[in-house]
Amino acid sequence: MTGGNRQKRPLHNCCNYSIMNKNTLIKHIVERLSAAEIDYPEKIGASKEAGRDKRQIEAGVLIPLLFETNRSANSNEPVFILSKRSTAVSQSGDLSGPGGELKPFLDHFLRSLIVHGFPPLLGGAALIHARERGKAAFDSIALFLANAVRESWEEIRLNPFNIRFLGPLPPYRLRLLAKTIFPMVGLIEKKWEFNSSREVEKLVEIPLEAFYNKENYSFFSIRLQDNMTDGTACGWKSPCLIFENTTGEVETLWGATFNIIMSFLDIVFDFTPPDIHPEKIITKTLNTDYLTGNDRRRPKFLDKFRQDR
Repeated sequence: MTGGNRQKRPLHNCCNYSIMNKNTLIKHIVERLSAAEIDYPEKIGASKEAGRDKRQIEAGVLIPLLFETNRSANSNEPVFILSKRSTAVSQSGDLSGPGGELKPFLDHFLRSLIVHGFPPLLGGAALIHARERGKAAFDSIALFLANAVRESWEEIRLNPFNIRFLGPLPPYRLRLLAKTIFPMVGLIEKKWEFNSSREVEKLVEIPLEAFYNKENYSFFSIRLQDNMTDGTACGWKSPCLIFENTTGEVETLWGATFNIIMSFLDIVFDFTPPDIHPEKIITKTLNTDYLTGNDRRRPKFLDKFRQDR
């Protein structure tokens, strides 16, 4: 939910971000995110209630936004910096923001440091707006921000001093896993040197304008390997974004990260994605280790997946 009945802009409208300078756009993002309904305390409570029968995972995720200079236009271009997951971890090949499971003791300790200004990533208007939500909501935001920032350092060596918190996004419940994601939008002050790690193959930059090109949208369909099923398609598809970078490499953004960014665009820019032709479909075959990484055991999500068809 986005906290208001705002009129949607059509896709062909390039949106006001294109005529804003960097500082004005950042201010706009902070103000819009501060008005979003997030319900963090309620979602955490619901997760614990549902977890009586099975373990529920809560995870903070950073949605990194960098303003990159467009030399040809002499302007700043908002770019999402996403991680392409390596074959050593679950969901290999997918694009996501850095993040991972909450570690209560460590993340509560880091939360206290962040709240007291070390590092100074939670400050200014974003801090004021977060406190205005009330103590329970503020504590939850600060906790999952600490979680996301810790994971960002561990996965892609993004220095906490290089991040400025812009605001939270509504939680996202994963369909195939007992997991709730609490996304945090962070401004990356400057580019940093990244070397591939065990968890991340490379970083992928997707400019904001890519989401305003209707030709970039398609449906994404999942197929299971023959040794995981009878060889038939799963009968499930969802929207995705296909993006080709300047070197000709094509990346697919789908699933949780796609939906989280769509939530960001809706809240901040009143964005409505385009209608997709029903025959425009790309298919991905899931390997047996898609949700287990190097653990080669048969994924337990298959029965759940078939039930959701």
